[in-house]
Amino acid sequence: MTRLDATVVPPHHPPYIVADLLGLPGDDIRYELVNGSLLISAGPTPLHQRVSSRVCRILEDVAPEGVEPLQTVNLRVGFRELYVPDVAVVPAAATESATSMVSPRDVTLAVEVVGPTSRAQDRFLKPEVYAAAGIPVYWRVEMDEGPTLYVYELDGETYGPPTAHKAGVVADLHAPFPVSFDPADLMRRRG
Repeated sequence: MTRLDATVVPPHHPPYIVADLLGLPGDDIRYELVNGSLLISAGPTPLHQRVSSRVCRILEDVAPEGVEPLQTVNLRVGFRELYVPDVAVVPAAATESATSMVSPRDVTLAVEVVGPTSRAQDRFLKPEVYAAAGIPVYWRVEMDEGPTLYVYELDGETYGPPTAHKAGVVADLHAPFPVSFDPADLMRRRG
């Protein structure tokens, strides 16, 4: 492997495949593949981690038996496609395998918390990719908007227009299972 500016990249040239990412160090670096192109981003900020942790906890509190929300899982969408949603809801059985990745067919909800380096991917690329992969529900959390939760639901092979849930108003959601919360709670300090 070659070290460039504190970033590790596979030793050969793109296009990369998912197998090329196995074994790369994960020390606060997130690797994703988009049609064989490698996206490298720094680890999330503390506020980003707070928001994704709160989403995970809210979902854990209401998830039906046999379903688990997980943070930062490897989601293999194709031979040259790998994404790392901030939170993914999967069957508990999928968490017990020794594999380092989950399949889109196991994901009932993918959640992305938009950060300064992920705006374009989270707003435009990931809704398209996740819909094409058949993930029934996609949530996008925009921290700069108070926060605002955008909910996309699969309508055939694409997501319909998102429904925006603003901070200060409880969002009553029904998919992938019933859950209600105020998006403002995602950024509040504990206590």
